[in-house]
Amino acid sequence: MIITDQIVEKHGLSKEEFKNIKKLLKRDPNLLELGVFSAMWNEHCSYKSSRLHLKNLPTKGKQVIQGPGENAGVIDIGDDDAIVFKIESHNHPSYIEPYQGAATGVGGILRDVFTMGARPIALLNSIHFGSPKHSKTKSLLNGVVSGIGGYGNCIGIPTVAGETKFNETYNENILVNAMAVGHAKKDKIFYSKAKGLNKSVVYVGSKTGRDGIHGASMASAEFDENSESKKPTVQVGDPFTEKLLMEACLELMKDNSIISIQDMGAAGLTSSSVEMASKGGLGIELELDKVPCREENMSPYEMMLSESQERMLIILEDGKEQNAKKIFDKWDLDFVVIGKTTNTNNLTLKYENQIVGEIPVEALASKAPIYDRKWIKKKTKKNSFNFKKLKKIKIEDALIKILSSPNHSSKNWITDQYDQSVMCDTVLKSGSDAAIIRIHNKDKAIAVSVDSSANYCKSHPITGGKQIVCENWRNLITVGAKPLAITNCLNFGNPENQEIMGEFAECLQGIKEACEFLNYPVVSGNVSFYNGTNKKNIYPTPVIGGVGLIKKLSKPLSHHFKKDKSSLILIGKTFGHLDQSCFLKENYSINEGLPPEVNLLNEKNNGESLLKLINKNLILSSHDISNGGLITALSEMSISSGIGAKILKPKKLTNLIEYFFGEDQARYIVEVEDNSIGKVEKILKENNIFFENIGFTQNEFLEIEGELKISTKDLFKINNEWYNKY
Repeated sequence: MIITDQIVEKHGLSKEEFKNIKKLLKRDPNLLELGVFSAMWNEHCSYKSSRLHLKNLPTKGKQVIQGPGENAGVIDIGDDDAIVFKIESHNHPSYIEPYQGAATGVGGILRDVFTMGARPIALLNSIHFGSPKHSKTKSLLNGVVSGIGGYGNCIGIPTVAGETKFNETYNENILVNAMAVGHAKKDKIFYSKAKGLNKSVVYVGSKTGRDGIHGASMASAEFDENSESKKPTVQVGDPFTEKLLMEACLELMKDNSIISIQDMGAAGLTSSSVEMASKGGLGIELELDKVPCREENMSPYEMMLSESQERMLIILEDGKEQNAKKIFDKWDLDFVVIGKTTNTNNLTLKYENQIVGEIPVEALASKAPIYDRKWIKKKTKKNSFNFKKLKKIKIEDALIKILSSPNHSSKNWITDQYDQSVMCDTVLKSGSDAAIIRIHNKDKAIAVSVDSSANYCKSHPITGGKQIVCENWRNLITVGAKPLAITNCLNFGNPENQEIMGEFAECLQGIKEACEFLNYPVVSGNVSFYNGTNKKNIYPTPVIGGVGLIKKLSKPLSHHFKKDKSSLILIGKTFGHLDQSCFLKENYSINEGLPPEVNLLNEKNNGESLLKLINKNLILSSHDISNGGLITALSEMSISSGIGAKILKPKKLTNLIEYFFGEDQARYIVEVEDNSIGKVEKILKENNIFFENIGFTQNEFLEIEGELKISTKDLFKINNEWYNKY
């Protein structure tokens, strides 16, 4: 078959890239080889536009066992315990086919975790949809939520935290990011690096079908009006089979059989075999006749590019094949030796006793393109409106508008569809700043949270990048956890657009600065480019997933008010920053200006000081202040507990709207018993922390002295009515 320019283009390769392929091969590729190059050289697999920037992120720390480059990151939490975690995107598939796209996103991230030898203990997600008024939003929302719940519930792993946001920027390109967290023993971590010659390469799991072919390539291109035609590229998941696969793999991992293991995710058999070989500096020979297929007459091209789910590739020690097969037979899964490791440094593909493809492994991996794309620094604009000229609004009316909006209303109608308690170790569920998961049979726990802030990143990418790391860090702090490490999912538009690439570069700069200052390394992640349709790109949306450690789980700390007549302290200084705020967005449809400044010194000092207070059992409840400002945070604490609060008027800041709705960073509300006030204030003063005594809790009503009085029952009703009307 002659490879034409049209065929090259259909494979997502440029003319220049095709020239490089011919140079590396010293000949023209056949169609199978072109398909393999297409799979490995696309943006999704090669990170060709992002690698140069990702190298700058801090990835090391005392607690880091494995950073980026493996299936998932691994951190040390003491007592020979390790936490394995990662977040990935499944954006394009979920827009095309919401249920299966979201479901297989969950399945894929779970395999990344148990491939490392960890039993998954928690799932999280960050999902972004277009305007609720958009014609597609409702069906996409229902499909995605059902897919996430359907897969997680069936496999029996709790979905414990997440976020759901709406913005017209996602009208034609939704975001579905899935995160998985697992627990393993430090000395039982498994890696994908191939070792040894003539070792058996084993295919395990489900059979290969024609679903998902070119899925990774599809995820590396913009949508257009023909996006519906890409449905065949979406994988189809089976959580029950994945459960069997997980148990079989974890059982096999109990002995010393496995040399390396890699799940067949994006680019399927191609990426798994190439990644194992390239990391080990070896070759791999595959006999494609032996690949278990669920459809007749599948070609080598289809086998290599299929992204059928619930499959693994394993390299075994000599003589371990029979015992391993018994395990997989017991779990009713395919187990077939389909190849061997070689010293050729080639990916050699055989079919019907003939070599049908042969490619140097380094040509697919280390010699994949790396682009230093041109980018433009973001031109930032100060606010173009005069706040004093805006129509005056009462605090109560503004608060009601925020609490009843799609973005800030209760998401119980989503989280109630997820099993949050299966496995019986979920201590604090969705709706809190972070979820808490107990380490099974131990008196310690981890806290997990996912966060994003696209409007901040759009208006000032560096500040937005810093802010979202800090917000995630604060969310772990408020539940009493020491933040240890993050994973990130970087969702952006077309990197060939210099402005988009500038947003990416500057967001990463902000993430880097915050992570370095807070000693909060990046141990895994994913980049998702080309999120857009017909040249309309999404807002830059980096999502941060954080993990923290609670060494002694005496009683979980939450943001729920605990009792009547306890004191409320505001930690951190309030300046009244309203630009890019929820107040302006929800009440005036204004989305202008710069985000609030991020002072990393204050973030670290305020957060670490609060953690000291929590560890000394001086805090009843705590909540970070973010979107919607102080009054929104107080409302959330009241709604979740049924206990209200009486807030005194501020003595210095006279503009009450700015005081109560400003989104200044590095701030927390803490609830303190009266007999602990002296101790709390002493520690805060010793650490040079700005704080204010702002009031006290009370029964039934949230009240601002002389300005607002609303019952907690009404707050609950207001906060829960949006979806019922939708």
